[in-house]
Amino acid sequence: MAQTTAAPRMTRKQRKAQKREESYYLASQWSLMARKLGKHKLARFSLVILGFLYFVALFGNFFAPSDLVSYDGASKDMPPTQVHWFTEDGEFIGPFVYGTSMTRDPETYKKVFTENKDEIYRIRFFTHGVSYKWLGLIDSDLHLFGVEEGGKLFLFGTDSMGRDLFSRIILGSQVSLTIPFAGTFLSFILGLLLGSVSGYFGGWVDNVIQRVIEVLNSLPSLPLWMALSAAIPAGIPPVQMYLLITVILSFIGWTGLARVVRGKFMSLKNEDYVMAARLAGVSDMKIIFKHLVPGFMSYLIVSLTLGIPGMIIGETSMSFLGLGIQSPATSWGVLLKDAQQIQNIANYPWRLIPLVFVVIAVLAFNFLGDGLRDAADPYK
Repeated sequence: MAQTTAAPRMTRKQRKAQKREESYYLASQWSLMARKLGKHKLARFSLVILGFLYFVALFGNFFAPSDLVSYDGASKDMPPTQVHWFTEDGEFIGPFVYGTSMTRDPETYKKVFTENKDEIYRIRFFTHGVSYKWLGLIDSDLHLFGVEEGGKLFLFGTDSMGRDLFSRIILGSQVSLTIPFAGTFLSFILGLLLGSVSGYFGGWVDNVIQRVIEVLNSLPSLPLWMALSAAIPAGIPPVQMYLLITVILSFIGWTGLARVVRGKFMSLKNEDYVMAARLAGVSDMKIIFKHLVPGFMSYLIVSLTLGIPGMIIGETSMSFLGLGIQSPATSWGVLLKDAQQIQNIANYPWRLIPLVFVVIAVLAFNFLGDGLRDAADPYK
């Protein structure tokens, strides 16, 4: 009889490699996208940055030592407070600030804030301060940090009314980061729905939707913003203003996605699997959302991600021009209104700090969208 030789036993390392290879070939489209996205360093870093920004915005009242209405008339246009760790004698006592006094420059009459080294005010963590309602439901007065009574701590300086710019940036992020997200989602729904109907049914429905898109695209953005903002009644509460600005941004931003979706549907609606579904008696809505939309869902996710930066800039621009959120509510665009004049930037450069957060958020979303685009590309 012929002797059969046993197959050589696989090592532990070889078995792991085989399992990884099998899991790769058996993975779903979403799993492959997640793996590719995990290899994109900029996208991973951007995801961490965005997660941090949204986490701070969610617990904004906890991280902000002040609220939107608190002000210090004696600290108007005060530069960022310097935090010290060692006293003049070199003794380490933890974070603290010195007392401040304000004088006028005899030549320029500008305010000059000087530190009084005889007054030391320690910075405390998890302190009690102004009360707030987290998510509008839970009463609390706990804050991450604060300064002892009598001390002044303004990490990013103050504005022309003596309000803490650090707190206003954090609380403004709750508007500037959520309005674009909600607006992009509504634009996504409108673009997907109208674009799919236009491309799938064609005929007079397609003509009507395309003419509406052409009319909206022909209107300049700034006059359109002004016209829609003028329709908002004066004196409405900030929450309603928030919702109306979201609707305005959504009404403007859906046309581009609708045209792309229309083109995709026109190229896919005559495919064999779609014709088979029609012959089987499947309803039109089920064909659209179960058979056609999943065919380019990866592109839709990328479009949703890349649309958010445009919405952030749109909300910031509206508020900067006085067409959006109004005081006492705030957003990053409202804070940048103080930087409209060159004189203010030259004298109070810290008022440009909100611009840094706008740039960081927009770049992070762009890099994340770039990573999603590469991950969704089957040829990469």
